[in-house]
Amino acid sequence: MANQINIPVVVNGAAGKMGREVVKAVAEAPNMTLVGAIDKSPELQGQDAGELAGLNEPLEIPITNQLESMLAFAAQEKQPGVMVDFTHPDSVYDNIRSAIAYGIRPVVGTTGLSAQQLQNLVEFADKASTGCLIIPNFSIGMVLLQQAALAASQHFDHVEIIELHHNQKADAPSGTAIQTAQMLGEMGKNFNEAKVEETENLPGARGSIANEGIRIHSVRLPGLIAHQEVIFGAAGQIYTLRHDTSDRACYMPGVLLAIRKVLELKSLVYGLEKIL
Repeated sequence: MANQINIPVVVNGAAGKMGREVVKAVAEAPNMTLVGAIDKSPELQGQDAGELAGLNEPLEIPITNQLESMLAFAAQEKQPGVMVDFTHPDSVYDNIRSAIAYGIRPVVGTTGLSAQQLQNLVEFADKASTGCLIIPNFSIGMVLLQQAALAASQHFDHVEIIELHHNQKADAPSGTAIQTAQMLGEMGKNFNEAKVEETENLPGARGSIANEGIRIHSVRLPGLIAHQEVIFGAAGQIYTLRHDTSDRACYMPGVLLAIRKVLELKSLVYGLEKIL
């Protein structure tokens, strides 16, 4: 079984806030070994990844910006390797292709891939028969929120999504909000039938329109981590579902599960709910 082997793991974006949590989680997890820590920050090159992540002992894994060298190194291990990517929307597509090309299974938390890029990666992973997991949100609580939203959508015809993140998040709307709208859109109904002809006095005031007329509103402020509301409305009532992140450690059980599960896959899978 995949969870009985010692899994070599490369963390890409290892010096970021999520990357440091992943380094710590992998270092402390049974049956996993951190073999590479990638980050482009010039001032951090050569620094020990464990010390940077706040571990009591160094891991003797230096931060490096040489992704392909680390992927090639991980590919020489006896067991199949995994790359966990928390980087930037501008680089994540190429990162995933590089990992698959080296036979390394990507587990991706970076959002911002276009629909065409996602389709290209599906085809690339299929051709290589290599597992790949792209997961907009690793929180179990968010999966439960989305399931509750699907149940509510059977009884409500009006819904909007508000997502709130820290002001260092590069893409908007969040991948989680887009995924939530996609899931609702697959329910086979149109939401938010217009009651009046709306006029936006400021462009974007009503948010972006996603699947089946569902609007998404994005907030970016320091002090936030990751938060989402799905608000349903009907005559005389409002039903609000909300998930709040107070510590990035909440994502780590999902990340570790994905590292183990991706070894069992031969294709690209999108969404944490698919592997629970």
